[in-house]
Amino acid sequence: MRDIAGRLVVVTGAGSGIGRETALRFAREGCRVIAADLSEERAQETASAAPANAVAAWRVDVADAQAMERFASQVRDERGVPDIVVNNAGIGVAGPLLDTSPEEWRRLIDVNLMGVVHGCRLFGAQMVERGAGGHIVNVSSAAAFHPSRSLPAYAATKAAVLMLSECLRVELKPHRIGVTAVCPGLVNTDIVRTTRYVGGDEAGADLRRDSAVRLYARRNYRPERVAAAVVEAVRHDRAVVPVTPEAHALRFVGRVFPGVARNLARLEHVAMR
Repeated sequence: MRDIAGRLVVVTGAGSGIGRETALRFAREGCRVIAADLSEERAQETASAAPANAVAAWRVDVADAQAMERFASQVRDERGVPDIVVNNAGIGVAGPLLDTSPEEWRRLIDVNLMGVVHGCRLFGAQMVERGAGGHIVNVSSAAAFHPSRSLPAYAATKAAVLMLSECLRVELKPHRIGVTAVCPGLVNTDIVRTTRYVGGDEAGADLRRDSAVRLYARRNYRPERVAAAVVEAVRHDRAVVPVTPEAHALRFVGRVFPGVARNLARLEHVAMR
């Protein structure tokens, strides 16, 4: 899919951060884009920032299976079968596993994992039925490459997205549908500010959040660079794409020196995206 101009692209979590920049990048490449987000207002802001009529805003909760089924059907009926789908929507939870409640686990799994499953299953089936190929991008995380004492629940969902992508890539290859897992690292987006911190009082959670926000701000790796990596991954049908330098390093260390990776798990700050 080296020539992506004119393709129909669906991006979830497109109201901010990596999702917004990915939607805008595809729009600038001449694609027709559907920017889907839980917040219709934010999706509209993304559409307003794009070239005229290139992006359409839609509201959908990726954690809601029935809502996703309606969304996929409406996209097909009103715009056609997407050529490219970017399952990007995600939320963060940080803190010890023993302090993460079943409710927090359920919400995290519903958004970070099942939201990706819904997008892959519904739009993947449309692509297979159409018989003209396509590409699915699932946004995982550098947290999928190594254990973490700070992000056990988040890392578990993102590792699941990575493996799901690897499995689906094999399944869909005969249908000429590529599947990519994109694994950013320390990317300065709103997910750092909206992450739920468990295992302490509100004051402690605020301090940990402020510390993480400052770290990501100093790093200042912009989501636009992740968006560029997503577009290139689609063009070249790449399987796994670590984006930031730390993501490349963590993937290498996790595969070659797993003992070192376990020692790194002691660090408080690791990649949220």
